[in-house]
Amino acid sequence: MRAIGRGAAIACVTFGGLALLAVTRLIERPVHGLHRPWTPYLAQAVCRAALRILGLRLKVRGTVMAGRGAVVANHTSWLDIYVLNARKRIYFVAKDEVAEWPGIGLLARATGTVFIRRDAREARRQQAIFEDRLGVGHRLLFFPEGTSTDGLRVLPFKTTLFQAFLSPALRDTLQLQPVTVNYHSPEGERPDFYGWWGNQDFGEHLLRMLAARRHGWVEVVYHPPLRVADFADRKALARAAETAVRSAFTGDGRRPPEIGASLESALQEGSAGPHS
Repeated sequence: MRAIGRGAAIACVTFGGLALLAVTRLIERPVHGLHRPWTPYLAQAVCRAALRILGLRLKVRGTVMAGRGAVVANHTSWLDIYVLNARKRIYFVAKDEVAEWPGIGLLARATGTVFIRRDAREARRQQAIFEDRLGVGHRLLFFPEGTSTDGLRVLPFKTTLFQAFLSPALRDTLQLQPVTVNYHSPEGERPDFYGWWGNQDFGEHLLRMLAARRHGWVEVVYHPPLRVADFADRKALARAAETAVRSAFTGDGRRPPEIGASLESALQEGSAGPHS
């Protein structure tokens, strides 16, 4: 009953909010084009309400950057979409398959998510999209680990997408803010309670979140922004961002050996995490 009640409430908030967002966008788009002065506030309200219904408490440290820029964060779960949007009006960059996820995909499409394909033939087109979106002031959020994890570690950052920040049209004015997300499991639950990774089914994970007797909390840490112009190449920029994210990450000290071993096995098999 708990899962049904929470699920129905979150569905009403999410799809009701999306309907309002769609109507608002019909007015917003002809007037403002790529600029979205109104709809991000609706998406933010939906995400905040969903977290309250779920009972997942959100704590924040640090300051959200001012001015134009992008964001990178570690990636644990589909819950990251709600958590990160609840505090900061952002636009996610995700694999194209995310668009097909039940509920989450609809939310992602409606809120202006940039969907990408990991295909070298698409690189130039995707670079142009990033430049257009960043150029009009959209704060794009990347998950540079390239997959979700058990929430108890930060994987090495992939550097490819960082190249978009070094475009001549952007690098001199763009900032990059690293963000650390730490999930803290409810008392009595495994430390990887919130992690969605490997071959875990989305429906099963969603049901477990909805049915939980109580939830823990999630901490979001905003680090000082990095000036893109200060870095010689994408690898140096990625390395600095990863170092900042790791500096506030608390998961490694709570990782049971068997959880770590099972995640590494999944990664070696190429199945870790259905999203990015």
